Amino acid sequence: MRKWILGGLLVGLVVGSGCDRPNPNAPSVQDYEKQRAEVLKNSGRKMASRATRGPKARDGQPDRGLGVSSGQLGYDAAGRRDPFRSFVADQKLQASETERGPLEQFDLSQLTVVAVVWGTGRPRALLEDPSGRGYVVQVGTAVGKNDGSVTSIDDSAVVVRETYVDYLGEQTSKEIEMRTRSMTQGG
Repeated sequence: MRKWILGGLLVGLVVGSGCDRPNPNAPSVQDYEKQRAEVLKNSGRKMASRATRGPKARDGQPDRGLGVSSGQLGYDAAGRRDPFRSFVADQKLQASETERGPLEQFDLSQLTVVAVVWGTGRPRALLEDPSGRGYVVQVGTAVGKNDGSVTSIDDSAVVVRETYVDYLGEQTSKEIEMRTRSMTQGG
């Protein structure tokens, strides 16, 4: 009960304290609008003069990073890295472009087809490099110095498609068939 009485007294004090009477020292609405118009007028002149001069660097030369054209700010990204691209992903992409597999270091004439497994759903072949090291390949494996790729594997042959760039800059594709060595009887 006491809480209700104290709450009622506080409400009565706030309402009866004269909050609805205007403050005699406060500016009127007309004074406020007049001062605001003057400030906007003065700041408009300053903004226009800054836009015509353009931004200056510390040495007095125009700043090349941000450009001002007709009062609008812009960003010149020429020669700069895209800040929204991943630095790590760019490094991995560059590394994957420069790294080549062991079969891409040899010319196709240096590689030998030793064996073929072709009766399955995923045919494979065994290629041997000049040092005698063997590599298992399947359709789509990168082979040869000229960006070659295995296109098909038959019972005794591996077909590789290489792409060349001629002296005119045009790309030409060539399919090369690599056959297994034929074994003759008696040595």
